[in-house]
Amino acid sequence: MMIRPRSAADLDGCVEALRLVHAADRYPVDWPQDPAHWLTPAGPAGAWIAVEEEAVLGHAGLTADGEVTRLFVAPAGRGRGLAGRLLAAVRTAAGGPLRLEVSSEGVAAIALYERMGWRRIGSSRADWRDSSGEPALLHHYVSP
Repeated sequence: MMIRPRSAADLDGCVEALRLVHAADRYPVDWPQDPAHWLTPAGPAGAWIAVEEEAVLGHAGLTADGEVTRLFVAPAGRGRGLAGRLLAAVRTAAGGPLRLEVSSEGVAAIALYERMGWRRIGSSRADWRDSSGEPALLHHYVSP
């Protein structure tokens, strides 16, 4: 398993991994019209992937203002510590504390962040809807 910076050539593999995550977990809640563009939000500082035998198993992005974004691990890569390794790669690249938002529906992700020492600093409602059709409840975290 290798964690490395994402290149443009990796986007098709990232979209396929995201498709598997969406089917398993409904993340993102609504499938984006252009998933490759969705994986690269405005103001990116970088993105990293977990790769095994040329298959993308995980992804994490970093915005220029220190927010982790588009973090996911495909079902085939779960239980192997990939999310933690991706977060470590992002943290090393950022060189300082990070922030992230997670939907209250992301129970496994919340448990991971809290096990890793991330601290919830607040919550807010999103401008998009969760799986129940209500405005999503987002929890805001900072890294240790």
